[in-house]
Amino acid sequence: MKLIHSLFALAFAASAHAQQYPAQPIRMIVPFPVGGGADIAARVVAAHLSTSLGQGVVVENYGGAGGTIGTAKAAQAVADGYTIFVGTPSTHGTNVAVLANLPYDPIRDFSPIGLIGTSPFLLIVHPSVPASSAKELIALAKSKPGELTYASFGNGSINHLGAELFNSMASIEVRHIPYRGGAPALADLIAGRTTYTFDGTAALPAIRAGQVKLLAVGSAQRWHVFADTPTVSETALPGFDLSTWYGLFAPAKTPQALIDLMNAKLNAALAVPQAKDSFVKMGFDPAGGAPDVLAKKVRDEVAKWADIARQKNIRVTD
Repeated sequence: MKLIHSLFALAFAASAHAQQYPAQPIRMIVPFPVGGGADIAARVVAAHLSTSLGQGVVVENYGGAGGTIGTAKAAQAVADGYTIFVGTPSTHGTNVAVLANLPYDPIRDFSPIGLIGTSPFLLIVHPSVPASSAKELIALAKSKPGELTYASFGNGSINHLGAELFNSMASIEVRHIPYRGGAPALADLIAGRTTYTFDGTAALPAIRAGQVKLLAVGSAQRWHVFADTPTVSETALPGFDLSTWYGLFAPAKTPQALIDLMNAKLNAALAVPQAKDSFVKMGFDPAGGAPDVLAKKVRDEVAKWADIARQKNIRVTD
């Protein structure tokens, strides 16, 4: 009887806490610098959550070390609903696969709230490359083993592993040219110093200006921005899927009532026309859904990138 009474008291306390929540501003940790895609998405969501919750949602940026600094900070925060976090395929996928001594576990240390949005990576080449599709690029690479090059944002980055997934599925040999970020990688592709890369919405101006040539969309389904451009999966490599996404998380053991409340608020925010417009301008598609949708996304990402990292022996030690 005492056990039942204790459980009832705990449930009542959690319910009361949820009813009073939020009683103070909430911080939203972004593990990347100001101005990047994760930061912009976070600020769009934070603005609408602030209005909906009646409390400020303050974005705090902790860039560095591939997102691990900010992610670890969020994982170690008090699980009281006053710290939330924006994760990506890097923080909750590729980092696990390539980094030794990762200071957090993407599954154990976080409670998923909801998927914010998604966007495909785009397979692009220099205009001089004699290929107009993913299938033709693969044929070109097979005819010149080891001669073609691909640019990445850096060793162990999402588009490094994504390109290696492409190469593995296509059974081609291509030299990897790592850069310190997406901007220099794209600049060298435009200059013709590399053959191809997988890039995101940052490449849209270069594509529209004809500085690079778009061969295919990396996501499983076609993208409305380039509706006539086929996917890698449908034209060359069935099952290929390379997309980026932003997810909203809380530290593990955050009360379920608060997770459910934040999930409802997030879904409502993503349905606001102004928020939708902001995401469309970024080239992102608002997602939403239940916490389980994001939980599955994380599990799938961790498994996929761990597999390709093992196959290609990709590890980052510095």
